[in-house]
Amino acid sequence: MDDSPCMETHHRQRRGILAVYVGLAANTLLALLKTTVGIAGHSPALLADGINSTSDVAYGVVVSIFMRLSSKPADEEHPYGHDRLESIAAVVIGAFVVTTAISIFWSAVDNIYELYQGKSDFGGASVLALWIALLTVLAKICLTIWTRKIGRETQNSAVAALAADHRNDIFSAMAATAGIIFGRMGYLWVDPLAGGLVSLIILRTGIDIIRQSTADLMDTLPGRQLSEEIRNILAGIPGVAAIDDIHGHRFGQYLVVNITVGVDPSITVAEGDRIATEVETTLLDRISLMRRVFVHYHPLEICLKNSTPDI
Repeated sequence: MDDSPCMETHHRQRRGILAVYVGLAANTLLALLKTTVGIAGHSPALLADGINSTSDVAYGVVVSIFMRLSSKPADEEHPYGHDRLESIAAVVIGAFVVTTAISIFWSAVDNIYELYQGKSDFGGASVLALWIALLTVLAKICLTIWTRKIGRETQNSAVAALAADHRNDIFSAMAATAGIIFGRMGYLWVDPLAGGLVSLIILRTGIDIIRQSTADLMDTLPGRQLSEEIRNILAGIPGVAAIDDIHGHRFGQYLVVNITVGVDPSITVAEGDRIATEVETTLLDRISLMRRVFVHYHPLEICLKNSTPDI
């Protein structure tokens, strides 16, 4: 028995969990630094960014739990494994991102109002706060590049969502940096305004994460590109006279597809079974992330009568 697929899956899961843990450790350190220096260094911008990192830590813990659970092997109740927990984890990340964006936006609005009313006693942040903000920008650039690379290599939606959140943190830290610099120059209103603009970018990313991950959970497959790829592959198989339905399901990075094909009504059952087997093995060989293929065949006349468009 070939253990290479199992080894590949185990390696993918370990890489994904590593990305989560590294991000969690980095966010914990940055949250402590930014909240402490934000308070001591009188920097509302850095303190707000520290709160953002604190929320990152909270959902990082949640994601690490989901990632561990997703690595559990298949069982009787979950014959395809627990890979869909990765998509659930991505939904959790998206929800936290949206919540954080809303929180930062309203905080920015409140700060602008206090400055306008003359109620704010903010007079500029310390130099240390500026250095911490710059350190955050550098750290998040490195984390974004590294995490995005792992997300692409493993096709892990949760890791891809983490990479998107790291990228958002770059903009948030840059806004904090700009706010600190201009605040020290006397332009105090730049700080909350930049935070408000960045919150809109973060909000859009959170919505995109939720939309993509819920699409995986709701089986919005195969999609036009995958459907065309399957049809082109099956066009070269002798005996496949028509393709009726193609329905797909995603489990983590893997695909499970149900296909109905039309065959010549005059062939034997054994010949139909041979065609169905060839369809299955061909798709498993040609599409790397295909885990299982279920093929149903029936006479061409019925296939044409009941034909429905792909999802």
